[in-house]
Amino acid sequence: MYIEHSGIKLNVEIPREFDTRKETILFLHGFTGCAEDWFPIIDSLPENFNYVCLDFIGHGKSDHPVIPEFYNTESIIEQIKTVKERIVKSSKIILLGYSMGGRAALAFSIKYPEDIKGLVLESASAGIKNEAERNKRYEDDLKLIEFISSHTMEEFIDFWQDQEMFNTQRRFSNDKLKRLKKTKYNNSKIGLINLLKGFSTGIMPPLHDKLKTLPVKVILISGELDTKYTFINSKIVRGFQKAKHKVIKNAGHNTHLEEPKRFIEIITNYFNQISNNENQKK
Repeated sequence: MYIEHSGIKLNVEIPREFDTRKETILFLHGFTGCAEDWFPIIDSLPENFNYVCLDFIGHGKSDHPVIPEFYNTESIIEQIKTVKERIVKSSKIILLGYSMGGRAALAFSIKYPEDIKGLVLESASAGIKNEAERNKRYEDDLKLIEFISSHTMEEFIDFWQDQEMFNTQRRFSNDKLKRLKKTKYNNSKIGLINLLKGFSTGIMPPLHDKLKTLPVKVILISGELDTKYTFINSKIVRGFQKAKHKVIKNAGHNTHLEEPKRFIEIITNYFNQISNNENQKK
């Protein structure tokens, strides 16, 4: 289904029948991903929740406008807000975001804490505190933008998947790797370029000082083999009021793809815990 926000269409996938009596979990994918990335995970999740997956602007079946303002942090937060209100209205949701989607989920939760009852951040950060490091990251993303502009989408995805961050996925069969890349080929070049310009980690305002404002219990997930994000999460977990950091063995950056059984176990336990706590309050 499509949801309109300020004249643009955002694609939302609801893989199971929606029941207003159930609590809702909103999934947010990573850079170059799409809503359908979550379907294999949702297939193994319990029936007592609604599952909603959003295609970020510039990704999947969502619009990819040329206007840069649609891709900045504030606009993305408001796009999530529109989707949330259209689907569950005044009810609270549980947010789950992977990588870029995790940053978006965290930014949304900090601005609208009254809208969430739970937050899962997979291989995500709270931005970059150090200004010099932040500028360096943005410079790197500008180089990435140049590469996207001068190459085909297929060439860019091949280059992107060859990043050190995804080295652990090389253990997959050639057929699986081809399927993973094929879903990414449908993204829009202008969408990816504008998202890097507007929502790069190098330009997003760091959120470290605001983590303590979140009243809900937060689960941070990282892969044991992704030493960069495991280190990041081991630091930021201390900034929340209530948070736990789960490290998944034998997994790199994309834990839900590389070790789905363990990922599903962690988030299922968390969803049930949140649901049980809500029921006890009633």
